[in-house]
Amino acid sequence: MLADNLVHFSRILRDAGLSVGPDRVLTAIAAVEAVGVERKADVHAALSAVMLDRHEQQAIFDAAFEAFWRDPKLLEQMMYLLLPKVQGRRETVQSPRPNRLAEALAAPRAPAPPPPADAAQQDEIRFETEFSFSERERLQQADFESMSTAEYELAKQLAERAPLPVLPVRRRRHEGSARGAPDLRRSLAQMVRQPDAPALAFTRPRRELPPLVVLLDISGSMDRYSRLFLHYVHGLTRRHLKVHTFTFGTRLTNITRCLRERDPDQALKLADAQVHDWKGGTRIAASLDEFNRRWARRVLGGNAAVLLVTDGLERDEGGALERAAAQLQRSAHQLVWLNPLLRFEGFQPRAAGIRALLAHVDRFLPVHNLRSLADLGAALRRPAVPPATLLH
Repeated sequence: MLADNLVHFSRILRDAGLSVGPDRVLTAIAAVEAVGVERKADVHAALSAVMLDRHEQQAIFDAAFEAFWRDPKLLEQMMYLLLPKVQGRRETVQSPRPNRLAEALAAPRAPAPPPPADAAQQDEIRFETEFSFSERERLQQADFESMSTAEYELAKQLAERAPLPVLPVRRRRHEGSARGAPDLRRSLAQMVRQPDAPALAFTRPRRELPPLVVLLDISGSMDRYSRLFLHYVHGLTRRHLKVHTFTFGTRLTNITRCLRERDPDQALKLADAQVHDWKGGTRIAASLDEFNRRWARRVLGGNAAVLLVTDGLERDEGGALERAAAQLQRSAHQLVWLNPLLRFEGFQPRAAGIRALLAHVDRFLPVHNLRSLADLGAALRRPAVPPATLLH
């Protein structure tokens, strides 16, 4: 009975993304037999020691252990956790299980019954039309605000793999190359070491990805977009270490270290614990001013680009927002404003906050679906159209 439970438990861990093979199952059985089953903590420690490879896997293992070895109605609870929940501000709730674990523990879907043999030809044509179009292609065009819960979960996974929005820039330093300009210093050094086989060395300017700074609005009007954009930024952080992420609603918060966790569920869990103004008000001017004073000199070196993700719905009382945006543009190599309101045809910058920001950004692009995230790099390579022209 114990061996059967451990085998089932290992399957759940494997479905959740952990590399648990038959060898570890045998080792786990031996470890549990050695420590006994009298104390739950001993069993947890023994299984954790033999089934995990990295520290980042501990959160998934702990959630799976609690769900599998304690909860009486496992599948019903996991299906309940998959449903969307409405949470109030500063509400104390239990931390949800990782999404991958929920999918691994969920009951498998029953296969769809075959269509009846006497179905009408019109029904057959409609069935083929609905399922011939790629689900992933349809999600590329779907607005984040109109997605269902299942579509939104799939979109988060696709956002993690979106391409980088920046291209390598040319540096002053050089590196060795198979072709390019002759490198006299390296050529002479090689001739000294191998005088009988002289060879000409070449050099070329080094190319590196520039730093990327993300300023993400997490106010109530941006909640649906900011949550998914965090998955996009997490994917960028895993592939490009020079990414600095800040959230702002009523205050500015640096969550760069949180997003460096390999597991996306754990990364966003840490960000949730650190950010205290989710779905609150918006103070764009005060947040940008704080960034200019505290962080600009630290993170805006090396031709850093800034992605400002906000709808710009704020009053510009006394010109504070315009002054903060102007200073940010002077400090950054490129200031790109991503606004979900651009998805509407006939958009007009009538709000005072939008007009104040538009005068001091280099690019003004939409961010409302997966297609806009995937095309962000191509949009930044195209010739820039001055956003200030929208003011006229």
